[in-house]
Amino acid sequence: MADRVGVAAVATLLAEVRAAGGTVVATGGCFDLLHAGHVATLEAARQLGDCLIVCLNSDASVTGLKGPDRPVQSEGDRSRLLAALSCVDAVLIFDEPTPEAALSWVRPDVWVKGGDYATGGGDGNATLPEAEVLRRWGGNTVVVPYLDGRSTTDLIVRTLAERIR
Repeated sequence: MADRVGVAAVATLLAEVRAAGGTVVATGGCFDLLHAGHVATLEAARQLGDCLIVCLNSDASVTGLKGPDRPVQSEGDRSRLLAALSCVDAVLIFDEPTPEAALSWVRPDVWVKGGDYATGGGDGNATLPEAEVLRRWGGNTVVVPYLDGRSTTDLIVRTLAERIR
């Protein structure tokens, strides 16, 4: 799976897909404990283009966003799990709190997030923090259906509550 993780893997994939006139789709997140909600989002995202690149928050980024007890799994393990999924073509790990720099380098045609984000805006783009970045090169944001009740934080809380019983 290592050949599907990192800058070189993403650069090779981007060159191939763009040379063929294909559509590059990207999504991102912490993916701390991979669950059915993540898989549903990834599968839906992959259907929107010719490849799917996952922009993965690094360990430091996850800790900054979620607190000192996160991530539960290392970025190496998280990236390996994602790269093993047939719907994921490559994984790019980023250190910043947001994927803006990664997106500016990848320049996907479509940025996808799960349906727990609000939609709207008269231009057809989802209202996502990344939408303005995508507009710089004519990319679009899309929100795909969300499986209710699937949350990494809730999964962790439920697991810890079961241990206490």
